[in-house]
Amino acid sequence: MEFDISNPALAADGLKRIDWAWREMPVLQLLFKRFERERPLAGLRISGCLHITTETANLARVLQAGGATLRLCASNPLSTQDDVAAALVEHFHIPVYARRGEDDSTYYQHIHACLAQRPQITLDDGADLVSELHKQAPDWLREVLGGTEETTTGVIRLRAMAKDGALKIPLVAVNDADTKHLFDNRYGTGQSALDGVIRATNILLAGKHFTVVGYGWCGRGIALRARGMGALVTVTEVNPTRALEAAMDGYTVMPLTEAAKTADFIVTATGDKHVVDSAHFAVMQDGCILANAGHFNVEINLPALDALASHITKPRQSVQSYHLADGRVLRVLAEGRLVNLAAAEGHPSAVMDMSFANQVLAVEYLARQGQKLTAEVHRVPAELDQQVARLKLQAMHIKIDTLTTDQQRYLNSWQEGT
Repeated sequence: MEFDISNPALAADGLKRIDWAWREMPVLQLLFKRFERERPLAGLRISGCLHITTETANLARVLQAGGATLRLCASNPLSTQDDVAAALVEHFHIPVYARRGEDDSTYYQHIHACLAQRPQITLDDGADLVSELHKQAPDWLREVLGGTEETTTGVIRLRAMAKDGALKIPLVAVNDADTKHLFDNRYGTGQSALDGVIRATNILLAGKHFTVVGYGWCGRGIALRARGMGALVTVTEVNPTRALEAAMDGYTVMPLTEAAKTADFIVTATGDKHVVDSAHFAVMQDGCILANAGHFNVEINLPALDALASHITKPRQSVQSYHLADGRVLRVLAEGRLVNLAAAEGHPSAVMDMSFANQVLAVEYLARQGQKLTAEVHRVPAELDQQVARLKLQAMHIKIDTLTTDQQRYLNSWQEGT
């Protein structure tokens, strides 16, 4: 078995952490039992470009139980947990191509190693795998039943491909499932991004001016958790509806050029490029801390900041201090990459349980229906989304009401009025 990982000797530690996360993933446990019994993925080749974490290992565990042949690579150079990569190779016998801190060249070599098995289904976190498949091996696309995409950023890229006529296979936007973005993006990113900021800096948030750039579901979660830690939260937005919502949620809303003047922390969560740029660096106060919770490391314009800096120091493991000519020091966490994974451990397992349950069911859906689907971005079928919610409620020992026949009839009719 070919693989490329940092240290196989870490496998035992990785397995312990994978099993710890497994206890918090009851929906995947239920799916594991069914997949082990029914083997709905028997014979299928699946390649995944995902964050190599304990939660991803448990996703792989379920897909493998369903009969799939897997290969995995990292979707971010700083998100790989090397002990987990070792455990996947040593204990689950899954080829993994991922090393924490790998350079860009190695990153793409690993993607191509995953593609070398000519996958029939792809799993993506940012759309790099499917993008490379289209660019580097278009002749293989006829063998592909489809793929799934986990992130907002990836779905944006895939919809752009579809709009340009470049997308040649069906993709299921797992990110758009209610049981994914309403929980993973909001509660997962909210908790894990703050975890990354705190681990990286060990600075008290209470009383600090904390700016959140972007008020999508990830931004909502970050703002909510920062306020819960006692921070004075400001939101910046380009979407008027989201800005209005942030204001009515009780946050201060203003342009980033104004917020940057007093911000102690600025955290981005937009999925866009250079949302923190030279005009913002120019007005930031000395000591301002910048972090990114979006998928790619382009939200903070690091080349522009490099150009302004006389020199860069590293006072802590996940902190780079940019010393400017005027004496100010601006601090960037985790090299501008995903702060929740690069400086912490990513989302809590209980949240990823629902996200990866959607992945599992979407893969099963593609295995059965992929040949009938058009080459575009598809939503997770509503019945699968609801199935994940029901399984999670069951695992949490929560019961809910059901409509009576008369109530269902009323909701489906128009004749009855005042």
